[in-house]
Amino acid sequence: MRTLFFITLLFLFGCGDPAVKEDHQLTPEEVSLGFFKAVYVERDIEQAKQYVDDPIKQVMTHYHIASAVQRNMLSLSMTNVEMEVSDIDIDFFRRFTQDVMVVVKMKGLKGGQPWIDDRTIRLHKIGGKWLIVELMPEKRKVNG
Repeated sequence: MRTLFFITLLFLFGCGDPAVKEDHQLTPEEVSLGFFKAVYVERDIEQAKQYVDDPIKQVMTHYHIASAVQRNMLSLSMTNVEMEVSDIDIDFFRRFTQDVMVVVKMKGLKGGQPWIDDRTIRLHKIGGKWLIVELMPEKRKVNG
């Protein structure tokens, strides 16, 4: 009887929820915010590289530091940055989408003055993982 009880306990506790064991796949929103947080808040280019495809990764490696990436790749040097996703062109059938555009609204200081700016990025689903494949040039800037 004890053996049966022990085996039953092993079976119950040994079998975990399969969903918990799977790696969490980041959403396009999480990837976008993770990238900008790494560049503007953490100022860690190595951390930011996990969110981008190889061509962008190579350019980031060339610039070495976060301030150079901000200035040369994003054309926006800012400090004290807060950010949020303001728009995403993805619909209810997200699982079937392979390409998405995300707009991230950033608020902070540019040259010591309050500044609000939007940055648009394109993500592709590559190997089941969302990666940034393009940093779109911005046309509008709001001083605020």
